[in-house]
Amino acid sequence: MEITLTAADGYTLGAATFGTTGRPVLVMPATGVPQSYYAKFALYLAERGFSVLTFDYRGIGRSKNGDLRTMTARMRDWALLDAATAFRHLSDDVLVVGHSFGGQTIGLLSQPERIRGALLVGSQSGYWRNWPPLGQLWMWPTTHLGLDAVTRLFGYFPGSRLGFGEDLPPGVANEWASWCRNPRYLVGALGVDEAYARVRSPFRAYAISDDAFAPLPAVDALGRLYPNARWETRAVAPRQLGVDSIGHFGFFRERFRDSLWREAADWLERQ
Repeated sequence: MEITLTAADGYTLGAATFGTTGRPVLVMPATGVPQSYYAKFALYLAERGFSVLTFDYRGIGRSKNGDLRTMTARMRDWALLDAATAFRHLSDDVLVVGHSFGGQTIGLLSQPERIRGALLVGSQSGYWRNWPPLGQLWMWPTTHLGLDAVTRLFGYFPGSRLGFGEDLPPGVANEWASWCRNPRYLVGALGVDEAYARVRSPFRAYAISDDAFAPLPAVDALGRLYPNARWETRAVAPRQLGVDSIGHFGFFRERFRDSLWREAADWLERQ
């Protein structure tokens, strides 16, 4: 069911619920990925007995209100305002599913003691040196030059033209690039070490071997930013599932209903 949430600053966010009873699950999207991408996975979790909430960050999907060029949103607002609003909407203890950016910012949620467990997919510390040498060849120019230059040229980041999901507000793209230049990523950039240290929940982080956006060293580096979380990295290769590729986005495709989805739901049930 589609619903509307209102952030603390009055901005309206598009959201949706799947299932009306059961333990609450909050799905926190990746950068530029609309909540609709997670709908089938959310419906599967609802069939397994969970009550799931999805939402769009401001400027994305059903939370795009007006011209991106005039938006003042920064990437931190996606966490401190938008994800925080969705988190507060779920009044009980919450299970979190975070995809990429969605798993990076769990430490910015207030009341971390309400998080019963967090399942991360393709979530990583975006510092460019966490990539292997070949990856650094495109990460360094992207984070030091490309994101900022392209955003200045268009007045927003045209992600839809470049294969990076939906278009991004300029402040989001610029802040994202700056975080990727900090050795401790957003934790170092925002000075939020204490907030991340308060997170003590169990984490399972999926590291997909053919995910160029979240190589294993970057996934493990994110784990170090949550120093007191009960962290588990779950490495998965496509050949283990009898497929050619999974990548950064494949986990949430229905072809993995009886493999990755089932395993993920089983893990959430145990938390």
